[in-house]
Amino acid sequence: MARVPGLLAGLGNSNLCRTSCCLGEVALDWTAGACIRVLLEVQAFGVSPLRWEGNVQNIVKWRQLEHRGPYFTPAYEPLPDSVHFFYDGKPVKLSLAAEEVATLYGKMLHLECTTKEVFRRNFFSDWRKEMTAEERELITRLDKCDFAEIHKHFVERAEARRSLPKEQKQKLKEEAEKLQQEFGYCILDGHREKIGNFKMEPPGLFRGRGEHPKMGVLKRRVRPEDVIINCGRDSKIPEPPAGHQWKEVRSDNTVTWLAAWMENIQNTFKYVMLNPSSKLKGEMDWHKYEVARRLRRVVDKIRAQYRADWESPETKKRQLAVALYFIDKLALRTGNEKEEGETADTVGCCSLRVEHVRLHEKADGQEHIVELVFLGKDSIRYNNRVTVEKLVFQNLQHFMEDKDPGDNLFDALSTASLNKHLQDSMEGLTAKVFRTYNASVTLQEQLRALTRAEDSLTSKISAYNRANRAVAILCNHRRAIPKTFEKSMQKLQEKSAAEAAAAAEAGGTAGPTAREGHRQGGEQAGGPGHR
Repeated sequence: MARVPGLLAGLGNSNLCRTSCCLGEVALDWTAGACIRVLLEVQAFGVSPLRWEGNVQNIVKWRQLEHRGPYFTPAYEPLPDSVHFFYDGKPVKLSLAAEEVATLYGKMLHLECTTKEVFRRNFFSDWRKEMTAEERELITRLDKCDFAEIHKHFVERAEARRSLPKEQKQKLKEEAEKLQQEFGYCILDGHREKIGNFKMEPPGLFRGRGEHPKMGVLKRRVRPEDVIINCGRDSKIPEPPAGHQWKEVRSDNTVTWLAAWMENIQNTFKYVMLNPSSKLKGEMDWHKYEVARRLRRVVDKIRAQYRADWESPETKKRQLAVALYFIDKLALRTGNEKEEGETADTVGCCSLRVEHVRLHEKADGQEHIVELVFLGKDSIRYNNRVTVEKLVFQNLQHFMEDKDPGDNLFDALSTASLNKHLQDSMEGLTAKVFRTYNASVTLQEQLRALTRAEDSLTSKISAYNRANRAVAILCNHRRAIPKTFEKSMQKLQEKSAAEAAAAAEAGGTAGPTAREGHRQGGEQAGGPGHR
């Protein structure tokens, strides 16, 4: 197949990453991980396989692994005596554990989430668990709590940090770099590799996305006793902080994580992993695209089969065929089963309900329109109107007959049965592989249409960004609202209001004179009666 013409031609840099050398291309001054993603996405279906040391599919991922373990959040620093918490208008001195949780809420007072009933209820429930018996007896209602001084204290502290002299900021930067050098690298098979997330998350209040039922729940402090360390048998075991010990130390070279612990919100494991620029991460990326490359060989056969099954007399087979069409054409995820109330009401293809689908025989001058509206992964809203094939439309009408809005659209289909069908079609095939394949094809087609060999460097980067945007639309990738968004908007509104007030004041003072001058100038230029 033809390569994308000239996409990376001329993006020279003397510090070539190993991956770009393997592909015979030159890369921008990006990290190796970024080069892997860009180059593999661009050329996933047009170059020979990468030559890695070893096979990514081997059970053994490494032979030597040595690191310092994760860096833990410093102990809680109590509030100054001048900062008070008030209950029912009276100052209350909280115990250390209760005060720490109170500060987590106080820091967030400017955020909209603290006004939501679910957030407030979950926070108050968890906060009371940290209180002493006397505090629980006294503090019984959140609406009588006053965190204003706590909030003001942290706002002023943040402002003071931003206003530090250049020398002090440089000192803090050097301290952060020292921490990075000490905890942010490991030795993997004789190579010094960068670690991705070596700092443990500090305690906080869970926000989630969308209307998550667990927003406001306390994210507890992770301690060494919660952490499983993974390192080589012959390596030096990381030293836990003084007075602590690890939950477990193991040497499992079939996994790529360095440390693991169970978080208390969703009760799932979290991991300290290698940086995307590392050799192992690169191998995993390479393997992902190799599986997608294999799908290219059988995708036409799979598509022909599900199209034929739209007319099957078996409802289950027709539902499977329509679901595969959605996964293939709309890049939907399969959707996993979960316990009710445990997580936000997010769905995928197999868990779509009737209420998520609207059918339009005709709309906007087109026929057979399907409108899908639901919460996807991470509570990101999926909202799409697409034209589908007539048989798909008719099948959806049949699947929705005599069903209530809360009933499953694909009631004869499960995630397990769909995954089994995909595995039977091709070893290693999942809905994610379809997403990788279609995203890569979309990117390659866009780049072929948008780039020329003689284009400038700026044009090539712009073309890549536009092509990548098309992939984001296909996969419903949307940037999450930054945590500081509300605060930034508030500052912009305050600045805008101040400028408007200043303009009004200036207009009020000099307005008549200016207007008179303008009138006189207009008469001189256009004569009496000029409009």
